[in-house]
Amino acid sequence: VQLQASGGGLVQAGASLRLSCTVSGRSFRGGTVAWFRQAPETEREFVAAFRENGARYYADSVKGRFTIARDSAKNTAYLQMNNLKPDDTAVYYCTVRWPHTVRYYSANEYTNWGQGTQVTVSS
Repeated sequence: VQLQASGGGLVQAGASLRLSCTVSGRSFRGGTVAWFRQAPETEREFVAAFRENGARYYADSVKGRFTIARDSAKNTAYLQMNNLKPDDTAVYYCTVRWPHTVRYYSANEYTNWGQGTQVTVSS
């Protein structure tokens, strides 16, 4: 399984970005797709997850600003990020696992990772 994340960039606070994650090698049908992020010298932290049954989960820090979506036909997941803040600056990683886990918020539960895409938000 390979994951390719894209869509990052340098933006000002208040701007929007949409990240994409294309999964190849296996259909992510039946799996949970998630986004994590990692700032320098910090642990990888949960951002959002989208379960096959339609349930979506968000970190409190992004709730109301970020939206996770998935297109099973394209095997692609998205993260729409609105009203970006400097604290959102990080490398964003997408991941997927089968089956769903109640610990969907833990990076340790995932073994398939993309290379990440840098998001930098200036104040």
